[in-house]
Amino acid sequence: MTETREHRLKRLSMRSMRRGIKEMDIILSRYAQRRLQDFDEAALDRYDALLAENDQDLYQWVSGQKPPPEALRDLITDISEVAFQR
Repeated sequence: MTETREHRLKRLSMRSMRRGIKEMDIILSRYAQRRLQDFDEAALDRYDALLAENDQDLYQWVSGQKPPPEALRDLITDISEVAFQR
C-alpha cells in the first residue's frame, strides 16, 4: 500500500513538530508550514531522509556551527533561510 500525498505531508509535518529538542521543533515546523506543500516527490524524499538525522547534528548544521553533509547542503541552506529570515 502506498502513502497518499496528503497523508505524507501530514506525517512529515508532524515529524517536523515532534523532534527531540525544542529549537528543532520550532525551526522544522516553521519550515514544513512554508515549504512542504510545494515540494515534488523527490524533494519530499530528501526532506523525509533529513528528518532521520540526529537533532543535535541538524541544529549545528542549520545554525552554521558545523557544515552540513554535501548531500543535504541545499536543503539545510533553505531551512536556515526560512528559520532565520535571511
